[in-house]
Amino acid sequence: MEDHSVVDVGDVRMAYRSWGDQHGAPVILLHGIGSSAASWEKTGQALGEEWRVYALDLRGHGESDWPDEYDLDLMKEDVLGFIEEAKIDRAGVVGHGMGGVVAYLLAQDHPDRVERLVLEETPAPFDGAADVLPGSGPVDYDENAVPEIQAQLASPPEEWLERLGEIVAPTLIVTSGPESAMDVTDVPEMADRIPDCAQVTLPGGHWIHERNAQQFADRVSDFFSS
Repeated sequence: MEDHSVVDVGDVRMAYRSWGDQHGAPVILLHGIGSSAASWEKTGQALGEEWRVYALDLRGHGESDWPDEYDLDLMKEDVLGFIEEAKIDRAGVVGHGMGGVVAYLLAQDHPDRVERLVLEETPAPFDGAADVLPGSGPVDYDENAVPEIQAQLASPPEEWLERLGEIVAPTLIVTSGPESAMDVTDVPEMADRIPDCAQVTLPGGHWIHERNAQQFADRVSDFFSS
């Protein structure tokens, strides 16, 4: 059963969806740019059979506040605030695209909070990187957020790359290889820089968790259980 809730994190009200037994081990899902927690519905349901799953609407997206201030470090702090408000000690964190960047920044700055880390089609911290906006359909995000976030992805601080080696959480990087709509050229170097990291390829293009939800969920669940 899917639940919809909101929580105040600092000055931002964050909306989220949840699945699974309230006493299950927590898993947090972070969407890509221009998307929302709704994109995780099928994956959330599948993972909810074994885990307590939370899919967040990041600031400027979905039903969370659109505060006119957008920065990936702010999003990271929002996620940390959610973890604290939800009284979660440690969680498995899964990030897609932009959400994967937020996830690895959280793992760098707060290693005590991230049990395991999954980066799905996540831009590597090299100049020229970008996330991919969803295709046609109703817009459910603040369009003002897009240029600010894309500019930060395209010219990331050097420390994002340098600190990949500080990630202690076992990490799984998932891409679609030649099917991807994102440039994945630098992803192998990102994987090499993270100390305990594996890389796999799954079909589904940039949106694996939507187009190939069950296989993606099974792979994530196996990784979290290993």
